[in-house]
Amino acid sequence: MASLQVNGDSRQPAGAARNPSAPPVMTMNGHFASTGENQDFEHGVQIIDQDKNFNGNLPQYLQAERITKAGFNYHLISVFGSQSTGKSTLLNYLFGTAFGVMSESERRQTTKGIWMSKNKKEHFNERQERSMAENILVMDVEGTDGRERGEDQDFERKSALFALATSEVLIVNIWEHQVGLYQGANMGLLKTVFEVDLQLFLKNAKNVTKSLLFFVIRDHLGTTPLTNLKQTLMQDLERIWSSLSKPQGLEKSKIGDYFDFTFVALPHKILQPQKFEEEVAKLGTRFREGYVDPKRAGLVEDPNDPVLLPQYHRRIPADGFPHYAEGIWEQIDSNKDLDLPTQQELLAQFRCDEISKEVLVPFDGVVAPLEERQNNAISAGKPTVLPDLGKTIGNARQTALKSFEEEASRYHKGVFKRKQTELENKIDGRLKTLFQGQLSAAHKSGIHDFSDAVAAAVKAGQKKGGNYDFYKIVQTEKSKAIKRFESEAQASLVTGTPWSDFGSQLNLYRKELDEVSGRLRKEEMRRLATRSERWVRSRLGESVGLEFNKLGSGRGGSGAPAEGEKPAEKDLWDRIWALFTDTVSHAESRFTERARSFDASPDEVEVGLWRLRRKSWAALRDKIDEEMMEGNLLLKLRENFEDKFRYDEEGVPRIWRPTDDIEGLYTKARESTLELIPLLSRFKLSGTSAPPPLDAWIGTPPESVTPADEEDLHPIGGVDEDEGRSLDEEMTVLSDGKRQDLATRFKKTADGVYVEAKRSAIGGVTQVPLYFYGLLLALGWNEIVAVLRNPVYFIFLILLGAGAYVTYTLNLWGPMLRMTNAASSQGLEIFREKLREFLESSETGRQAIGLAAEGGSVRMDTLHSNGTTKAKASSKDDEVDEI
Repeated sequence: MASLQVNGDSRQPAGAARNPSAPPVMTMNGHFASTGENQDFEHGVQIIDQDKNFNGNLPQYLQAERITKAGFNYHLISVFGSQSTGKSTLLNYLFGTAFGVMSESERRQTTKGIWMSKNKKEHFNERQERSMAENILVMDVEGTDGRERGEDQDFERKSALFALATSEVLIVNIWEHQVGLYQGANMGLLKTVFEVDLQLFLKNAKNVTKSLLFFVIRDHLGTTPLTNLKQTLMQDLERIWSSLSKPQGLEKSKIGDYFDFTFVALPHKILQPQKFEEEVAKLGTRFREGYVDPKRAGLVEDPNDPVLLPQYHRRIPADGFPHYAEGIWEQIDSNKDLDLPTQQELLAQFRCDEISKEVLVPFDGVVAPLEERQNNAISAGKPTVLPDLGKTIGNARQTALKSFEEEASRYHKGVFKRKQTELENKIDGRLKTLFQGQLSAAHKSGIHDFSDAVAAAVKAGQKKGGNYDFYKIVQTEKSKAIKRFESEAQASLVTGTPWSDFGSQLNLYRKELDEVSGRLRKEEMRRLATRSERWVRSRLGESVGLEFNKLGSGRGGSGAPAEGEKPAEKDLWDRIWALFTDTVSHAESRFTERARSFDASPDEVEVGLWRLRRKSWAALRDKIDEEMMEGNLLLKLRENFEDKFRYDEEGVPRIWRPTDDIEGLYTKARESTLELIPLLSRFKLSGTSAPPPLDAWIGTPPESVTPADEEDLHPIGGVDEDEGRSLDEEMTVLSDGKRQDLATRFKKTADGVYVEAKRSAIGGVTQVPLYFYGLLLALGWNEIVAVLRNPVYFIFLILLGAGAYVTYTLNLWGPMLRMTNAASSQGLEIFREKLREFLESSETGRQAIGLAAEGGSVRMDTLHSNGTTKAKASSKDDEVDEI
């Protein structure tokens, strides 16, 4: 073909799309157009070539024409007719397509296979309303009765079956002068259409989808009215239908059960070109959507009625049409019985799977990060409650299912429902895992927060003085924890799902809260017991220590009272036992009162009191052992001895004189103190001379006691049978060996005090010879007379004598002499220190004592008081030792 022509006219039809880059010559070789990467759909797309191959570029074409997302809002129209009868020309004028047309000079086949193109025209009426339907797809089917195929009618039959299975309207293009002819009026083609239509609905006779046969009679001159032409054609069609061999069960079927018919005539294109174009434009407005008027039946009589009625639509969504069409053609080409319902189900399965994958992409974009966060938190051991989980995943679920329903509900209902259920199960499976993980995180974090909150409240109560109600704290925090869990679980619910319920998890959460509350109560009971034990230990440390300090008078700096009546020494253990039992009894009362505020059971209180008594005895025994340490006990014995030896019955310190019975007082005080050692060696009561009833006081272990309650308790002799020690052994404080050693060391200490007293008595009075008084009188007579004659001296002498008398009367001569000696010694030492500093800082001083001659560096701390070095003094001492 030298050029693109329409019946010899090189003009394009009005409104036809024309790309300036298109080649001036359209090559119709029957192969796929636009199969490369840079696809050019200027002239549409060849969906089936003359070799019966289906074009895989159909989805790309529909995508390029923006029809894929149209859903059911599209229409498919096919054209039939003999070869070279102007089918492509008619479509180009009607829909503005650019199908190749025949050159009249060559008169050979133009359209090969089946081509498709979208309607390029947009008609609007006076009110600017669309007069043609949107998204009209036009299929140009290869003409019949062509010399190229000859008697081979296989493609003719298959293409007719394909068009009938996919199209809503089948345009039959015939010439006026061919009406009444068998071959010229395409009666052979129509017979083929009727036959394949019966085959098409053979397996689906209950659900017949009608098709519209739209007869366009070309080159109508008006000589024969359109009504007569219509009657002739209908008679021929009914005769053909009655002559068909119908399948079993369809013998009485009528042609109107499967087809509707519409007839229209167009003027001669060459003789009346302007009128032809006007009629074609008017005809184009009929390709709009309409509805079935129940008052009208049979043929469509009104020439302005729309032809795109709902009952003609094949109900194949636009996005699934390529796959559906390919499946239909494969069935037709393989000469298999075409089962449209099966093909629709297969298409529905394919498209539903694809749609499912598509809607899961944004769903994964929302859910996958949440799953990752949850898994990471679980791996890290820190379960995290995801905020607004229910709203987030609920929206993602609703969006996915809604998108699937919008896209997939157009397909086979049974398949759609089944695939929808599969998608719901798949989505709900993931969301259920996420939901359960959320509840688990809320459970664990709630338990952890509950424990921390109770601990913080208890700590705050302790800082305020310890007056807090533990049971109230637990109940308050438990209520908060349950409300928080319910709130978090409620925020995680997904509406409309059977698994979105947290009743069982809430029961488990309540149960574990009760278990944790019990554990916290036990821990608080332990802390209460520890505080009680600490209080008992503190009180015993003070009071028992004071009782032991009472063994002395306190004048030596001990903690015993320095005044008042001294308690009897033999009642020491009675006082300690009474003090111990009173202290523990008070601690038990406090423990019981606090334990009841914890909502503790009687068994727990009983175990706590039993442990408190054992711990208290251990504290008392530790205190006794501390007081009875060798150094402490020896100091107390010395204080007791000194109180009895150095002070009289009135508590006045004794001033020893040579005439005093020092030996008698020493012996009495020492023996009295030595009697304390056997008294302190054993804990026994003075009234019974037996140990206190410790076993009865502690009592037997309660029945509810556990090994954990006993693991930190020390064994007690006479109480624990498996200990192997008796009560007497438990009450033994000092062993026999320690008693003897202590008595020996005390005697040595007492002997030292006795020697010091003897020295004090001897040194307190100095013996003056009698002749000294006569010599003093003879030599001092003049001074005596002078003093007696001078009133001032005489009065001073009287005062001096009175002071001496008072001093003598009070036995203060010894202390005054000792003070004088101490003051003189201190003054001498200060003088020596000043002298050393002078000699060390003065060159003259060093030369005077010969330090410079020796050439050594001598420090003052290496000199004796006589000026010699310590080294020399040591050498002299060595010489003396050798002599």
